[in-house]
Amino acid sequence: MLAKYKKVGKVLSVGMVAVLSLSLLAACGKKEEAKAPESTDKSAVVATYDGGTITANEFDMEQRVMKFLYPEYAQMMDMDDFKEYLVKQEIAYEYLSGKASEEAKTAGAKTASEQFDKMKASVKAEQWTEMLKNQNLTDQNIKDYMTRIMTVIKDKETGVTEDAIKAEFEKNKDQFTTASVRHVLIGFTDSKTQKERKKEDALKLAKEVKAKLEGGTDFAEIVKKYSDDSASVPDGGLYKDTPVSTWVEAFKEAAKTLPLNKISDPVETEYGYHVMKVEARTEADFSKLTAEQKDTLKSQLAAAEIDTFMQKELDKIVKEVKLPKTEKKEEGTTGGTTGTGTEGTKTDESKTDSKGTDAKTDQGTTGTDKDAKTEEGTSSK
Repeated sequence: MLAKYKKVGKVLSVGMVAVLSLSLLAACGKKEEAKAPESTDKSAVVATYDGGTITANEFDMEQRVMKFLYPEYAQMMDMDDFKEYLVKQEIAYEYLSGKASEEAKTAGAKTASEQFDKMKASVKAEQWTEMLKNQNLTDQNIKDYMTRIMTVIKDKETGVTEDAIKAEFEKNKDQFTTASVRHVLIGFTDSKTQKERKKEDALKLAKEVKAKLEGGTDFAEIVKKYSDDSASVPDGGLYKDTPVSTWVEAFKEAAKTLPLNKISDPVETEYGYHVMKVEARTEADFSKLTAEQKDTLKSQLAAAEIDTFMQKELDKIVKEVKLPKTEKKEEGTTGGTTGTGTEGTKTDESKTDSKGTDAKTDQGTTGTDKDAKTEEGTSSK
């Protein structure tokens, strides 16, 4: 397994446990029929491992399904080392799913079907059809992919004990702690003029905002006049009952520790200064976790076991990888390599229109690690 993609793989196997609808909203692509019987696949073998092979057609399907589910990684598909990573991931899930128990296969198919239905329902029918068409995929292609991943996860969950789940909970309490936070963001960029704001000027203005709030000025009024977090302005700066783990570190720590209903000193993040008020907070308690939450922790432990296999065992079963090298255009031409049309560009997903909380789409409050979302579950035979 390529070390540089280790984090990517680990998070993705966990990501498959959740509904993948958010990634789907930007899908792009190419085309293929539902998988034909192995005997009709005459394409070249691109990888060999203990007990099996991966053909060019199978790997092509792998890439197209990944583009469908994780379009943000489409631009990486022409990187030779990333393609090697993907084919090894495909090998891992083929190998592990083949060794899974019948119970795990049944449970994996059931869970995959449920998640597929939720995922499809989250997208308009015509959009779903267009997305499939773009990658030349069928519903069954996606179901097969998800079933293989979930089969491996369910198989690895078999040995997870209640004590292990509790220990995992203790390491990830933020995941289950929620807070309702009202805030004003004084950004390092003025959202009205789009001009850069000096750090000292932002801090001075944030202190003025704090004084006004402590003096009794309505929070929503202050937000409307001063806040550079456009996402929260309509709600008076409020993010209600949000998992604190979705926020960037400084904002998260303030949300976890500030006394309730007290106006904070300016809290600095990469986006600017936040004047905050925590209106409610629900501390995590293992005894109060729902069955679904415990299942999430169990899946995380299963993913960790899969990650260990990727690091320590995968290279032992891989015999040969012989992927064709990506043809590169001469210097001075645009577009890099053929494929997605975005090669050579770098998208900063932390700077979009909304500026407040979730998935690093908002300036000020989120810190999800997008770089940790490629694929531990990459199989689509």
